[in-house]
Amino acid sequence: MSKLKIYGMARTRAFRALWVAMELGIEYEHIPVEIGDAGARTPEFLAINPNGRLPVIVDGNFVLFESLAITMYLAKKHGAGSLYPATIEGEALVAQWSLWAVTEVDRGVNIWSLHAVRLPPEEQDLAKRAEALKVLVAPFKVLDTAVSKQPYLLGNNFTVADLNVAAVITDGTGFTLTVTPGNATGLGSPTVGNAAAASAGGLRMIAEYRAAGADRLLDQPGEGEERGAAVDAAV
Repeated sequence: MSKLKIYGMARTRAFRALWVAMELGIEYEHIPVEIGDAGARTPEFLAINPNGRLPVIVDGNFVLFESLAITMYLAKKHGAGSLYPATIEGEALVAQWSLWAVTEVDRGVNIWSLHAVRLPPEEQDLAKRAEALKVLVAPFKVLDTAVSKQPYLLGNNFTVADLNVAAVITDGTGFTLTVTPGNATGLGSPTVGNAAAASAGGLRMIAEYRAAGADRLLDQPGEGEERGAAVDAAV
């Protein structure tokens, strides 16, 4: 069988797929496609992913886009019973927390980082930044509550649910939040590749994130412009 191919610069959401592959020791070929007309919008790439977005994987004859779908697919295929739960209830909780991260956290994180880090100072909107931070308080309290009773979202073991939530929280931000556990109101200074989640549970997940080496993936040279541009309509 041909080697798994992961398309996308590590500073895009492709890092989510790369992180899972690293966690599970999957052999893969990384194809660092850039965003935009020179990369993900070329006819060659659009033939693989007609959305023109990153990441996408090619696993033999199977093609899959959407980053969290990719992480769950790889975790179930290569980490069933470990990174991916063995029970149907556990599988449902992985879906629950992954969808929760996208619906409750993703937009706020992206808007905050856009108007705090990515845009030039003269283009930043302080009102949008403040509103995004306010919106994040409630979901981070939910996360704090979930992990106040157990080490990880599904219990005592790190799973793809934790990975997906941590990846969404840290995705594309290039910032740190000054945090007190249970208090998602702090605002810190930009630190590329060293993002911290605004919750006790998030911080615990980021420890796993760093241990896995995923932050080193984000520090690869020559990708800063591409990472900063990956806003995905967070305006």
